[in-house]
Amino acid sequence: MSTCYHFCCVLAHSRSKAMGKRVALFKPRGEMAEPIYETDEPVLYAAEDGVARITLNRPRYGNAQNGQMLYALDAAWTRATADDAVGAILLSGAGRHFSGGHDIGTPGRDAECSREDRRLLWPDHAGKPGAEKAYLREQELYLGLCRRWRACPKPAVAAVHGACIAGGLMLAWVCDIIVAAEDAYFSDPVLRMGIPGVEYFAHPFELPPRVAREFLFLGERMEARRAHQLGMVNRVVPADRLANEAFAIARRIAELPRFGVALAKQAFNAQEDLAGKRGTMESVFHMHHLAHAHNLLLTGDGIGGATARDLATDDNA
Repeated sequence: MSTCYHFCCVLAHSRSKAMGKRVALFKPRGEMAEPIYETDEPVLYAAEDGVARITLNRPRYGNAQNGQMLYALDAAWTRATADDAVGAILLSGAGRHFSGGHDIGTPGRDAECSREDRRLLWPDHAGKPGAEKAYLREQELYLGLCRRWRACPKPAVAAVHGACIAGGLMLAWVCDIIVAAEDAYFSDPVLRMGIPGVEYFAHPFELPPRVAREFLFLGERMEARRAHQLGMVNRVVPADRLANEAFAIARRIAELPRFGVALAKQAFNAQEDLAGKRGTMESVFHMHHLAHAHNLLLTGDGIGGATARDLATDDNA
């Protein structure tokens, strides 16, 4: 059960309503129906001039992250890592948004599905009782895979446009450089569910401490310009220049000596971890799942019965 919301479900709901159609966008949580995937390629991959272009490809649903997408994303990251002709990674999103977060409401939501292609040494979550199911799934799919991508020796550049919300933040934050379009915005509203931040809890390392508290406590949108002023974003460019600007940065990195770049990235990761980044995430991940369990006891639902529509409407207020 995800703690993040899928903002673009609301956009799809609005479009369907305007067209006079009734569309069931939110499957009841815990329902064991098979997911209906709208694509066999939730992530696109191409390599050019030493840069691996990885594109989130669920534009109809704002690149909401289901298991299908995240395991495909890991396969793409693994492919880039293994290719000696690739020196840097460029991560972007197809459609209007970078990513509206983890999928809690599309037909392709697959939170209940067993996975035989797990990447880490956590057991399969499917069918596990109580709090164990969500804990196992999120150790692998959210915290574990994000740490794995961060540890990749090849630097990654995120090209962010539109919404970058909750789980979307996690994908941007594992990258080494973030280039944002002028229309980009960032938020983590999950405290409204009673959850103390996303699973990859990097807030106090991406933002100044008091700003990080404001960002999480209020859950408000942070526009790209403010994110740049505060150091979370490296550059802000017009939307029509985003792809070229981000690619140019990635290509410059790819031209540098490979081993030296890998060592430099390890140095930065080591500094962050010595400053407490990894330990903080370990501690907060358990708090995160205490909150899930608390919600489960109170409401029978790990996110307190919240829906994407509820949270997105609140965010737009």
